[in-house]
Formats: sequence, structure tokens, C-alpha cells
Amino acid sequence: MAKIRFGPAGNSRSFTEMGYKKNTDLPEYLEKMGLDAFEYQCGRGVKISEANCRQLGELCAAKDIQLSLHAPYYISMSSVEEEKRLKSVDYVLQSARAVGAMGGDRIVIHTGSCGKISRETALELACDTMKKCIAALDAEGLSHIRMCPETMGKLNQLGTLSEVLALCKLDDRILPCIDFGHLNARTYGGVDGPEAYAKIFDEMENAIGIDRARLFHSHFSKIAYTVPGGEKVHLTFEDTEFGPDFEPLAELVAKKNGTPTFICESAGTQAEDAGTMKRMYLTAKGGQS
Repeated sequence: MAKIRFGPAGNSRSFTEMGYKKNTDLPEYLEKMGLDAFEYQCGRGVKISEANCRQLGELCAAKDIQLSLHAPYYISMSSVEEEKRLKSVDYVLQSARAVGAMGGDRIVIHTGSCGKISRETALELACDTMKKCIAALDAEGLSHIRMCPETMGKLNQLGTLSEVLALCKLDDRILPCIDFGHLNARTYGGVDGPEAYAKIFDEMENAIGIDRARLFHSHFSKIAYTVPGGEKVHLTFEDTEFGPDFEPLAELVAKKNGTPTFICESAGTQAEDAGTMKRMYLTAKGGQS
């Protein structure tokens, strides 16, 4: 049965400060931090061996820690160059193999940028590439792996909420990765309270249905932004200038009985801030009648 989960993207500074050194130390560290999810970072390429994937997966499974994986940053599903799009299919396949060996079933994907083409053309190309990814996963017996296209924070990137949901409509197995910090950055602070969060959920539910929307994947952090570029740099929960705030989101998820996976991407304090998110959610859930 699905349940809501909280965890970090990669390791906080405290991982090494507490004396941990290896991937195999992760489960004990996460358990101490009260967390039950972890997103393995392969932004610069899938470089972990199958054997190490399986070892990490077994250790995490023993402590009920769910693993997901961030696919390489250089994936470009919307490239005008066919060779780059086909290479992107292979990078997705490499990511799926790795997370499958870990016992996880979610890979987060940056789908690309618009460059000098229109957003409509970029989305058409990305949809075609995504279909090729679906076929590639099916051909390798990895049809259980859920691709999670991510909402993006820079305006020139493909990754508005509607664009991500359009990709999710291609197949029921695709889940959105809703990065609320990115959405806030690309709208210059537009994710500013309960109404803004409710609007995001309404659009998600209308596009992919309530049942699938309840399972969404999520990244969350406070992010500094510029006008007109959007996302500039990830911050920590200690920042008071930039948003978004997690508390109204926690209250909405509790009200809707959602079971998303929340991955915190704070700068260096992602495990600690994930713990704060979990406590906010539990407080909100405890206040629900």
C-alpha cells in the first residue's frame, strides 16, 4: 500500500559530519534522521554498478527506505538533433536499469530546453522521445519503472506544469515530478499560499486523474530566482526571502490523503529540511478530523 514518504536528494553535509562515508551507510543515516526515501543522484551519468545498486537496494529495503534516481542532466528529449534525442533514450534506459536493480521504480527526468524553437515544437519532440523511452523500457522488461518528468525553474527550459502533464498523458505509468520550488521560481514567487497550491493540484487531477495525482513525485526546496530568467540557486529552509513555504502544501496533501514521495533539494541541509517537512505534514495530518 502506498504511503507518503520524505527524504533527501543526495547527501546532506551532516552525512559526513556524522562520520558516514559510503553508500552502504545511507540506510543507517536515513533511519537516524527519521526519513524513509532517498533519491540517488546520477546527474552526471549513471556510474554505479549493478552489484552496488543491488546491495544498496537490499540494505534500504530492510529499513523500508524507498529509492528513486535522478537521471542525467544532459538528457534532451526536445533537441532538434535526432542523435541527441536517441542518446537521451539510452540515458533513460541506463537510469531505469540502475533504479530497477536498487528495487526502486521512479526516475526523475529533465526533459530539455526550448532553445531557438517554439515551446510547442519542443513539446512535440519531447513527446516523441518519451514514446521511444516507453518502448525501450518495455523491450527490456522494465515496464514497471515510472518516468517522472520534472517541472523546471528556468523559463527557457521545457517544464511548465502543463508541459509536464502533457508528457504524463502519454502513458498511465508516467508520473509528474512536481518541483514546487521550480514552479515558484519560474512564476517569480507565484506559489505563495494555499490557493496557489490548490490550483496546481486541480490542474494535475484534471489532467491525469485523482488516483494517479495522489501518487505524484515531488522535489521541494526554497529557490532564489531572477527576473526574467527564473531559477538562480537552491537555498535552505533558513532563508526568509524566497519561497515557497511547505506548511500550506502539507495541509493540502493531508486533506486530500495524498501519498506522494517528497524529496528535499535544499543546499546542504536536504535531510534536515526533509525532516522538517515530515514534521509539518504529521502536524497537519494530526489536525485533520
